[in-house]
Amino acid sequence: RLAQVSYVQKDPVTYETLLTEALASGEGPDLFLLRQDYVVRDVGKVIPIPYNFLSQSQFEDVFVESARPYLSQSGVLGIPILVDPIVLYWNRDMLGSAGFAKPPQYLDEFPGVAGKVVKRDDSGRIVKAAVALGEYGNIDHAKDILSLLILQAGGTITRKDNTERLVPSLSARTVGQTSQAGESALRFYSEFADPSKIHYSWNRSLSSSRAAFAAGDLALYFGYASEARIIARTNPNLNFAAAPVPQGRDRNSINVAHVYALAISRTSRNPVGARTVASLMADTGLARSLSFALGIPSARRDVLNAIVTCDECPRQGTNCPKKVQAQCAGVSISPNDVLFTKQAIIARSWIDPDPEKTSDIFRAMIESVTSGAARYAEAIGRADQQMAQIIGQ
Repeated sequence: RLAQVSYVQKDPVTYETLLTEALASGEGPDLFLLRQDYVVRDVGKVIPIPYNFLSQSQFEDVFVESARPYLSQSGVLGIPILVDPIVLYWNRDMLGSAGFAKPPQYLDEFPGVAGKVVKRDDSGRIVKAAVALGEYGNIDHAKDILSLLILQAGGTITRKDNTERLVPSLSARTVGQTSQAGESALRFYSEFADPSKIHYSWNRSLSSSRAAFAAGDLALYFGYASEARIIARTNPNLNFAAAPVPQGRDRNSINVAHVYALAISRTSRNPVGARTVASLMADTGLARSLSFALGIPSARRDVLNAIVTCDECPRQGTNCPKKVQAQCAGVSISPNDVLFTKQAIIARSWIDPDPEKTSDIFRAMIESVTSGAARYAEAIGRADQQMAQIIGQ
């Protein structure tokens, strides 16, 4: 049924521009990949899938929690196929040399680890860093990491009000606490770039965080599951592993992820056929195969559950006693498959009004604090106001 479907690979750097130009010229694809944080900005490019074809309750039952941004008042804006969660990559040799057999499990362990791992030369310059936090320009996924810390602290970045209107919520106070979640997250994040702190670990003169990690100069790196293969190819001799994202103590575990969905383009000449293809691609069998081929989790709850179930089964699909063999199909489950799956299950999303513009807001928020131009509450408040302007309040 997919024999007449053709797939065209595009450079991620130019993807958005090429897609916009193709749609404007009327020559766009029937289906395109839409990441969850681009949903609000690119809603005009999409033909929504009506709820009488895929209801909201069906969507929520089938797909992961972090896929919720695809739900709109007019219908489903994309059928999710993949989830790429953030994980903590760690250098076994660097941590081992500092006396740590495992990476930190909780956020409050980071300062202690940083204090023992960081190495400086005679002039005080950092030559071996512990964790890339505190700056923006040379930290891959800085906005996503700070977003994660805010969500883990119990905060939100945007939310829907009781009229379903999107509103900023960075300045909203955490229930039952006197401090703001955004403020405490920003403080934790920025202190690793403060030379006066004993856990000072990063500055803007260093190379990008992923490059530093791949070179063996960074002990802990927050990166996406899809980067495991890239890091391994970059430095085949690097002794590294992936671990769950550290959490706050006495809180529910939370992560963030990129979700990828198939969206029907406004210029599609066959929107019904496109919808059928998207549904087939997101069906259990194809979703599972795509997930294993790419090495990142499926967006389907049943596929994720099968991975966890198979991991707990000594036979892993062979004469499967738990009757999920049709789901895992005898595929050998690796430790990373299980880790990435569990991280995808706990991933959450916030509704981003415009990824490029909010990246600028996060950069200004972080750099105003690290430069001493603003206090934490002031930086958070200004970011909230700027977020409101983007949303159109």
